[in-house]
Amino acid sequence: MNAYFRRFSVGALLVAATLTISSTMHSFAAEKEVITFAASPFSSARGPQLQEWVKKFNDSQENIEVTPIAIPFASFANTMFTQMGGKGGPDLVRFDLYDFYPAVAANLIMPIDGIIKDEANLRPVDKYLKVDGKRYGIAFEISNYALIYNKALLKDGKVPTNFAEFIASAKAASGDGVYGFAYRATMAESGGFWQDVCNFVYGFGGRWSDDSGKLTLNSPQVVAGIAAYKQVYDLDVTPKGADAATFRRMFSQGKVAMEIDNSAVMASLMVKGPDLPIEVARSPFPTDAQGFVLSPITVNANTKHKEAALAFLKWMMLPENQRALETAYGGSSFVATPIAYTEEELAKRPWLKVYDSDKAVSIPQLVTGHEIKTPEIQRIILEQVVKVLQTDLDPQAAMDEAQKMAESRVLAK
Repeated sequence: MNAYFRRFSVGALLVAATLTISSTMHSFAAEKEVITFAASPFSSARGPQLQEWVKKFNDSQENIEVTPIAIPFASFANTMFTQMGGKGGPDLVRFDLYDFYPAVAANLIMPIDGIIKDEANLRPVDKYLKVDGKRYGIAFEISNYALIYNKALLKDGKVPTNFAEFIASAKAASGDGVYGFAYRATMAESGGFWQDVCNFVYGFGGRWSDDSGKLTLNSPQVVAGIAAYKQVYDLDVTPKGADAATFRRMFSQGKVAMEIDNSAVMASLMVKGPDLPIEVARSPFPTDAQGFVLSPITVNANTKHKEAALAFLKWMMLPENQRALETAYGGSSFVATPIAYTEEELAKRPWLKVYDSDKAVSIPQLVTGHEIKTPEIQRIILEQVVKVLQTDLDPQAAMDEAQKMAESRVLAK
């Protein structure tokens, strides 16, 4: 055999060996069915803990692997609707409730009935994840609202238990660069403004619609909530114009005495201001009702891996994995099922019990019965609230106008 043929034979053997190894590796890699899971928290400070939780699933499986996809909150919804509307996108998607209903209406996510064995053990807010009797999501993250306060800035360290005491406390705490309370009141931050307005309105017994879906924007209870919002605004006890990032930083610096915010914010404040005497109590309104943030995990209607996606959801709902998920949130959020906290956990994060006690009175920050039209109705409401705050328009007149505009401009379409 001449040198040429010897080189060819050796080369052929090497190619054959490479193909054999490549084929073997491909076969090994193909043993696991890979699915993707997109969630904005993967890109947040909690991302590493949540991705480690996903890894627990991967380590427990022989045939399925989940790949987390981190997309920032600001671009998440647009990215998902664009991809899924084009018949693509991740297999699993964590939506916020605000976008969940439009996704259902657009047939972008599939019904997932029958995969939860004990629905009676789910938190009460689970009812919002069913549309026309069909389940389209499972709670992946829940954050309730309550009053966060700095004891050192309140007279005698006493937290207000009703609205009159709240007003008195906010006034007493204000001065020398310190503000008694902080909330949002500009259209520049309309999303957070809406959340804050909802908390006042719900706390005074108001709802944006009744059980039949009829708008109640000008009901006495809603008007009372808006009037209370105006009362606080007029007291000059808030850093007017400050966005949430600014006044939350001020709170961590001991420059704000109180704010009504969700459990994720509380967890963050404890990191930023660990030496401050920060505590949590129910919001100081006539009723216990408050808004909440609910983010369900859903299955993309375009998925080619339905059974694998459902297998992940079933694994997620096992008690030990629910507890592990809530632990991954670090006390900032709750999960689909109630978790029994240990004394050690409550000693480390005593606010958990307060936030968890609100679960039965949590109301979506949506117009019930008109969920997909909420953005349009929300804008009308907030524009009227701005007029109340800045031009002294009577709250009743403002909400009467909001009712008329919403009925004629939005519902009549």
